[in-house]
Amino acid sequence: MLKFSTAFAIALLFSSTTIVEAKTQTTDQTTAASTAAATPSTGKAATKKATVTKKATTTKKTAKKATKAKSKKTKAKSSKVAVVPEKQSFGDLEGLQRTQDPLDLKSSAALVIDQASSQVLFEKNSSVSLPIASITKLMTSLVVLEANQDMDEVLLVTNEDIDTEKGSSSRLKIGSKLKRSDMLHIALMSSENRAASSLGRNYPGGLQACVAAMNAKAKLLGMTETHYVDSTGLSSQNVASAQDLAKLVNEAYHQTLIRQYSTDTKYAVSPGGRTLEYTSSNRLTSNADWEIGLQKTGYITEAGRCLVMQAMIEGRAVVMVFLDSKGKYSRFADAGRIRKWLETIKPPVPKTVVQ
Repeated sequence: MLKFSTAFAIALLFSSTTIVEAKTQTTDQTTAASTAAATPSTGKAATKKATVTKKATTTKKTAKKATKAKSKKTKAKSSKVAVVPEKQSFGDLEGLQRTQDPLDLKSSAALVIDQASSQVLFEKNSSVSLPIASITKLMTSLVVLEANQDMDEVLLVTNEDIDTEKGSSSRLKIGSKLKRSDMLHIALMSSENRAASSLGRNYPGGLQACVAAMNAKAKLLGMTETHYVDSTGLSSQNVASAQDLAKLVNEAYHQTLIRQYSTDTKYAVSPGGRTLEYTSSNRLTSNADWEIGLQKTGYITEAGRCLVMQAMIEGRAVVMVFLDSKGKYSRFADAGRIRKWLETIKPPVPKTVVQ
């Protein structure tokens, strides 16, 4: 009985061990099978992830290229807008810039005369009538002074002085009050438009009477190619030839205030209690190398850059007129070219003096 039990126990132990080993083997096979089965899935997932990453990278590169292309297009468009030529002047439309001259002036029209004798020293398209912009203010000042108005009278800047022609701004606010002399000063020196407008409005009889007086004075001086429509010069209908403007400079030179105010380099006014510092629109007035007795600048698109001056060169009083000059400083450079030329050739001073 003991032998049987012992044999049975041994058999049972052997059987259990076999079952455990078989079970363990089965488990290991199942795990291996699962691992083997999982491997292809993991590979596919990795491949899919790599594909997505590649697509994302490609998409980013494409987007970057598109952005660069758009940026280049925008820059090209911006550059194209930047080079749009500005509106042509009347001189351009007349083809005056094609006129050649020995000094290579940048002005379409020019005239230089001996002030004492009226001898022409240099000329270029000097008989052509062109818009003169703020050179107009020289005639405005002349008729105002000849009207013998009270220079201490206080003038008011009103809505009527707002520039509706060109929409230009002004440092003189509506309601500003200044003496007539101050208005004249900054109109001549700094080309202040509202000051010139106020001078015209407060002329005896009003603006229309002022413009009529300006045209009458032009006719009296023999300025046959001249016509005025306002007191500021903002309208392109204010026109004159270089020859006519030389006559105006000679006439205006007799007025002490015009000589003084036009050649000042800076001047302060106090409209309504606040102080405004004005400077000259002509940079040459601050140059110690120049002896300028009278000057006036002007600019609107239709007129180009304009300048009239009386100056002493080589002991000779000369009158210079430059119309429709190209470039912000070219009119001043043209004056410099004329001066250098006169200093070089030293033309003889005429003996005959025209009174």
